[in-house]
Amino acid sequence: MAPTIASPLLSDLVAQTGKVPLSHVRPVGDRPDLANVDNESGAGIPLIDLKKFNGPERWKVVQAIGRACESDGFFMVTNHGIPAGVVEGMLRVAREFFHLPESERLKCYSDDPKKAIRLSTSFNVRTEKVNNWRDFLRLHCYPLETFVDQWPSNPASFRQVVGTYATEARALALRLLEAISESLDLERSHMVKAMGRHAQHMAVNYYPPCPQPELTYGLPGHKDPNAITLLLQDGVSGLQVQRDGRWVAVNPVPNALVINIGDQIQALSNDRYKSVLHRVIVNSKSERISVPTFYCPSPDAVVAPAGALVDDGHPLAYRPFTYQEYYDEFWNMGLQSASCLDRFRPG
Repeated sequence: MAPTIASPLLSDLVAQTGKVPLSHVRPVGDRPDLANVDNESGAGIPLIDLKKFNGPERWKVVQAIGRACESDGFFMVTNHGIPAGVVEGMLRVAREFFHLPESERLKCYSDDPKKAIRLSTSFNVRTEKVNNWRDFLRLHCYPLETFVDQWPSNPASFRQVVGTYATEARALALRLLEAISESLDLERSHMVKAMGRHAQHMAVNYYPPCPQPELTYGLPGHKDPNAITLLLQDGVSGLQVQRDGRWVAVNPVPNALVINIGDQIQALSNDRYKSVLHRVIVNSKSERISVPTFYCPSPDAVVAPAGALVDDGHPLAYRPFTYQEYYDEFWNMGLQSASCLDRFRPG
């Protein structure tokens, strides 16, 4: 009788064994201290209503976004303009995809991080020593027509539903980038222009229930490498943000998206705004689905702050670099707490 070959996907491995594999068990000093997390609702991140974004009180919204970028690096937005039906459709087809038979899902599988469209597990299974409690489907989605035909065709509505969500998410990302520019007293179009031809991709994340969530992470503490991230999550908690050395739970708010700035905005703002450590923890009771949209400079875009942001009080924080140069460093370092922006300090 032929030996059973373990599935490369976590969700199927858990279904087979019902326990946390040794490959996913963190060393004792590197486990989530789940008892030492601030779960109080008032300790979360700023909640910003975008309803007045296009009216005479726009500046108040812009100021709120600027304060959040400066103090938290994270905020939530309501009245963000993405229709409720589009959001619900995105979560529905995400769940449908991860509930497909293993053989169907594995048609999309690859452990090559350079592939634009792939299903995989953890973060980078080729290099990491301990795996993370996550399966994910990575989709490049701008320009949409370049990539959509490479996306999964099962579920049947996947391409249409996810394409609509990706288009709406891009429109919101551009509006937020304009607000960030204005909050720094720059031209409204500055950040949008600074990112070259632009790039956008998303990760459709699936976190299965974990028998012993205290032993592992969905994703360990990290900072995002891109410019801005728009996170859609279902109603299950999991995201935590570091504030003053303590982890704070970002519990889902109905009809809200979580926004965070990444390392590229930190560099483009000359350290006025900071990307912030965040992590994902898992639970033993329910699966969790999240869909971060990562909006990025194009690979050849040269990342450097506006001259108006560099002065005697704010010397140049990083030498100019291309996004490709940065991203290569990010993947070589792996998902870890230290930001690879430090590699680009002048001198």
